[in-house]
Amino acid sequence: MEETYLLNYPGVKKKILAGGKGPLPHFPPGTKLVFHFQTLLDNFERTVIDDSRLADRPAEIFVGRMFKMEIWEPMLMSMRVGEVAEFWCDAIHTGLYPIVSKGMRLIAQGKDPLEGQKHMCGMGNLFHYHSTGFPELDEIMRNPQPLIFIMELLQVGDPMSYHRESWMMEKDEKLQMVPVLHMQGNVLVKQKQFREAASKYKEAVLLLKTVQSREMPGDVDYINLGRMIVPLELNYCQCMLELEEYYEVIEHTTELLEKHKDCVKGYYKRAKAHAAVWNEKEARRDFNMVAELDITLAALVRRELKALSERMKVKYSEEKEQYWNMLENMEGNSKEEEEEIHDEEKKKRDKEREKKQSNDDLESSTTATKAGEKNGSAEIKCVEKEESGEEKVTPSEGFKEEENSSVVKLYACDKIEGKDWQQMLRLVMLLQNKGNFLIKEQRFQEASAKFKEALEYVDFLQNKQVDQHGEDWESLEKVRLPLSLNLSQCMLELKQYQAVVELNGRLLKSHKGRICWCEK
Repeated sequence: MEETYLLNYPGVKKKILAGGKGPLPHFPPGTKLVFHFQTLLDNFERTVIDDSRLADRPAEIFVGRMFKMEIWEPMLMSMRVGEVAEFWCDAIHTGLYPIVSKGMRLIAQGKDPLEGQKHMCGMGNLFHYHSTGFPELDEIMRNPQPLIFIMELLQVGDPMSYHRESWMMEKDEKLQMVPVLHMQGNVLVKQKQFREAASKYKEAVLLLKTVQSREMPGDVDYINLGRMIVPLELNYCQCMLELEEYYEVIEHTTELLEKHKDCVKGYYKRAKAHAAVWNEKEARRDFNMVAELDITLAALVRRELKALSERMKVKYSEEKEQYWNMLENMEGNSKEEEEEIHDEEKKKRDKEREKKQSNDDLESSTTATKAGEKNGSAEIKCVEKEESGEEKVTPSEGFKEEENSSVVKLYACDKIEGKDWQQMLRLVMLLQNKGNFLIKEQRFQEASAKFKEALEYVDFLQNKQVDQHGEDWESLEKVRLPLSLNLSQCMLELKQYQAVVELNGRLLKSHKGRICWCEK
């Protein structure tokens, strides 16, 4: 067919490629237009830039809603349903096409077309970021040029035949929709469909906030809209309480109370949410605010606080039992490991003693024989066996007292030397946790024993395992500090004041200039 010019739109040529069906449709504001399009460069190859059919979904625009490609609206309104037409558009109509194309491509990829944009117009974003991210679109942006659009109008929808999004509604339409949504939410609450009711209340709140954003803060209309939002927000929070979405309730009520500090129901719902997630301090604060703002609710607040105290007692008791069982299990496992290592070391020492004893016996008998021939006197070692079955060496007069004391110290350290440094560190942390727990139980004698045992491990690691000028030694010193402080506290409670003075005297030599407090 012959080329025609669109009336009142210079720089646009239309060519009908396939005729449509029926008369030209009526296009009132809000009419939904569903169509496929193909974009081509005006060159010899007619290079294809975009094709909506490749995205497996047609494009949509709404009449009168200021689509960025303004020329597309009159182009589609000149077509019948099913018609295919080719439009040649001059560069004055295609300047914004790179922005439109980028948005459609991102939508087709399942991405947000506004992600990363600043709050400015579309052209401003292009100049700010210098690129659309697509080379062919950047070329069109750098060199504005005519484009060819091949359109196929698929469907013309009735404005009232589909759910209209809030951005498509006028102010009056939004305000008329709010009470309808409010009523629908109330009906759903009675049916105990709290999730669906919450969505109705939330939609109504969004409509009111959209209208409020266009008003001047402080004006009468702005204040009235804010008051209309309050009951909807409270109803939404009540639904979230029923659904046990407690943190959602805390977030929304906090935002509400920042604007309406005298909202009693807001404090009450937030208190219930805090109580449900064991925030005892915050719950008590909000319940007390309820009683302060409305004295008639004092009895209700007392009941709620009493119930909260009972629930917290039960929780503390359960946690205490659970924590104690966990400590016992950890201690039991560590004792089993300790016993296994001790048994292995004991067997090893027994074998060494037997070997050494046999050698000593042989040497003693030989020496005694030789000495009997010469002087008739001999010095032998006596070995006594106790009831436990362990061998005890009785030193002769030739043994020195210092040697005997070193042997005793060696056997005292066997329990520690039987473990590697990782096992010792685990035991230190276990003993510290158990000691802290015993302090809370006011069992100071038992707690001090735990801290002393832990300090023995720390002493051994610092003296035997690490360099005294290295980072490991400093780390162990940080472990020693709370153990020593808590041990001092136990000794204070047990009235062992001299021991406290000695212990803290040593501690202050290592930590000069620090103010130390006991950690419980």
